[in-house]
Amino acid sequence: MNDTHTPKWILPIIVISQFCGTSLWFSGNAILTDLIPYFSLSNDALAHITSAVQFGFIIGTLVFAVLSIADRFSPSKIFMISAFIAAICNLGVIWEQNTLISILIFRFLTGFFLAGIYPIGMKIAADYYDKGLGKSLGFLVGALVLGTAFPHLLRGFTNEFPWKTILFITSIIASIGGLSLYIFVPNGPYRKKNSILDFSVIIKIFKNKIFKKAAFGYFGHMWELYAFWAFVPVIISIYNTLHPLSTLNNAISSFIVIGIGAIACIISGYISLHKGAKKTATIALSISGIFCLISPLLFIIPSPLVFISLLSLWGMAVIADSPLFSTLVAQSANPIHKGTALTIVNCIGFAITIVSIQLLLLLQTYINPIYLFLILGIGPLFGLISIFKKETT
Repeated sequence: MNDTHTPKWILPIIVISQFCGTSLWFSGNAILTDLIPYFSLSNDALAHITSAVQFGFIIGTLVFAVLSIADRFSPSKIFMISAFIAAICNLGVIWEQNTLISILIFRFLTGFFLAGIYPIGMKIAADYYDKGLGKSLGFLVGALVLGTAFPHLLRGFTNEFPWKTILFITSIIASIGGLSLYIFVPNGPYRKKNSILDFSVIIKIFKNKIFKKAAFGYFGHMWELYAFWAFVPVIISIYNTLHPLSTLNNAISSFIVIGIGAIACIISGYISLHKGAKKTATIALSISGIFCLISPLLFIIPSPLVFISLLSLWGMAVIADSPLFSTLVAQSANPIHKGTALTIVNCIGFAITIVSIQLLLLLQTYINPIYLFLILGIGPLFGLISIFKKETT
């Protein structure tokens, strides 16, 4: 079956469902300023709550990968069940008796079941698209970006409503997304079911040198991505503090900087059709690495408009390579292990995000905040070296 024979409504349904499901990801961050006084949390709760979701996602993807769930069972059914459970866990934060520990548990569980949404969504797309996978994953990762940024947008426009509204809205749309995908998107024509439970499959996957280079490039990208996303509100706050006349709205500006990455994913997907996924990914990774290196200069820009424009360009570059690395991973893996390959790469990649986020949290106590984001440049440098490194025989 050729990609052109896939019904045109399949990709939009996958994309919309992905957006709905991943809106749960940063819902806790968007309402953190309300959670801190409401539950008497400490000011460093931002990094802990973000890391709880990431850690939950890591454990979830590890379990899914070890058990080869994405390759052994219907991806659409896994997506729906995961969306329902993640939505319920997301609502747990509204419990009146919450402490920091219980909030972290609810956010951990939300992250755990996001493992059945994000990589499974990519697996479903890979089951429907082959040659046009880069473009398709561009739309899909774009949906992740918008889903991640969506709670910030809700926060910016619902200040007059209780913070619990954010949680209700994101949980409802996540449930709708899961149900829609299950109903309208059956198993794809490129799906190769693996009925054998093989605990050594992860080791076998990484013996593939082409897969390994793509995965390592993705890991370098991930060192920067979520730390940047988590600290975008902090970056904007630092700028507003250094420039008292600045009137940048933190919530809306954060949505713009993160959300504009969706456009970059779509653009990079189309460019990859002509330039190739590898070349397009390395260009985007190089640009985001340059932004890491010049990040101290952004804070001295007197014009808020110029500042937010450049920060938005960084927001585009930092995510534009993500669908392309996922494409390289999917295309280099054995078809019967494609779901497991995508899942384990996500698992390791998100484990890396916890290290970079916690490192930024630690360093902000000791160094001038305008120099804080230089450390993110380690990721793009590692990724580029890994991609172009020649294998020894």
